[in-house]
Amino acid sequence: MVTAFKQAYPRVHLVLHQASPDELVRLLLDGEADIGIATEAVADVPDLVSFPYYSWHHTVIAPNDHPLQQVQPLTLEALSDYPLVTYHQGFTGRAQIDRSFAEAGLSPDIVMAALDADVIKTYVELGMGIGIVANMAVDPARDQGITELPGPALFGSQTTRLAIRRGHYLRSYAYRFIELCSSALDEDTVRRALSPAPVHD
Repeated sequence: MVTAFKQAYPRVHLVLHQASPDELVRLLLDGEADIGIATEAVADVPDLVSFPYYSWHHTVIAPNDHPLQQVQPLTLEALSDYPLVTYHQGFTGRAQIDRSFAEAGLSPDIVMAALDADVIKTYVELGMGIGIVANMAVDPARDQGITELPGPALFGSQTTRLAIRRGHYLRSYAYRFIELCSSALDEDTVRRALSPAPVHD
């Protein structure tokens, strides 16, 4: 959608800023960002309107030829026998990973936490541990040194949301960017959500 947007609006300066969920909320509330995209935090802030963008799940990756490839079905218990590399607290559904292990009565050995899936994949390829990443971060054509392990979605599903501050003025091209992200979010739909009808007694 970024490519399509830049083709449609070549003179608009589009800046993509990677931030923690808490920082993203602050940028939106301070008016420093028009649109935020995050899995964490944005749905719980009253001054933000957020829309479901896409759903995803975590997947498990291992170095090629790792013994876990023979474990079918893959389980949390099997994972807890190995050092793990995954996201830092507060990023990319990490709370759900922790919750899943806790509910199973397990204490995983998380040896490294990173902000970015590419960092996690690099350390898995180097043999530092088994990785838990967002499923859309794995590209078999590019990620030659690792294997995505087949099995159930052990950590449930996640929903990434698109967020805007209530009362924030958006230009027409910002609405177009949102619609490129999700065709269900046309300008009228977003405007109605940002400016709800007054409640009458």
